[in-house]
Amino acid sequence: MNQRSIAILLVSIATLIYGVTFTIAKDVMPLYVKPFGFILIRVFGATAIFWFIGLFVKKEKIEKADYKKILLAAVFGIALNMLAFFKGLSMTTPISASVMMVTSPIMVLLFSSFILKERIVKRKIIGVVMGLLGTIILITYGNNSDDTASNSTLGNFLVFVNAASYGLYLVLVKNLISKYSPITFIKWFYLFGLILVLPFGWTEISEISWGTMPISILLKVGFVVVFTTCLTYLFNLYGLSKLKPTTVSVFIYLQPVIATIFALSVGSDTLSTTKLFATGIIFLGVYLVTKQAENSTK
Repeated sequence: MNQRSIAILLVSIATLIYGVTFTIAKDVMPLYVKPFGFILIRVFGATAIFWFIGLFVKKEKIEKADYKKILLAAVFGIALNMLAFFKGLSMTTPISASVMMVTSPIMVLLFSSFILKERIVKRKIIGVVMGLLGTIILITYGNNSDDTASNSTLGNFLVFVNAASYGLYLVLVKNLISKYSPITFIKWFYLFGLILVLPFGWTEISEISWGTMPISILLKVGFVVVFTTCLTYLFNLYGLSKLKPTTVSVFIYLQPVIATIFALSVGSDTLSTTKLFATGIIFLGVYLVTKQAENSTK
């Protein structure tokens, strides 16, 4: 198997992990672990793992001015991003949450226009409008009578905030990632993130009854820390080193498909006409945005 095939395989595995995480994390929250407490566990675990790996990697000196940039990236890439996502997921359904995540490429386009001053052509504008229209429909009318969705409207909105925050993070770290090695950047990135989420998750961590928690739930918590947080980053990193960014980004569109199949198979979510309609509009909007970007690249 050549390097390209290995890269595609690893990125596919990362996408599969992301897809099933929507349901796995939903099983843990909020019954056993509240959202902010779960985030603190996730970030603490990832920080420990990446700093441990950093012991075996050549040390790099980070410029003082870049510490502020990494801190800002941690605000949007970890604190606001993860806190909004897990809180929103605890209130909505796995399928709705996975669809909202697909709006990230649209938000990247908008932030790139404002921050990096990249020009937006007419076709991209239409795509943005359609994507946001589908998002509004899902947020407003995608309520589910299922017990797993305590407040779908607010939950869907928070997942959208997460997608927007993640999109801004991708724009902010564009130069930092190319300046430092991945491990050097990510260990400081997660350390700052840990400091930021600590005040939010500390109380909820103290409320966890570890002794009465089923082994299956403990395994799911471990899955999110090791696989969703750490392995996916490393797999996507290898993929980016061997494949074009546009090739890797296409895999995000598989997440709702995987999330839907897994959620329906375990009975944690249901489909509705509103969800299907809103999903179709969002995907069409993202298609118009990314299709034009690929043509421009060519």
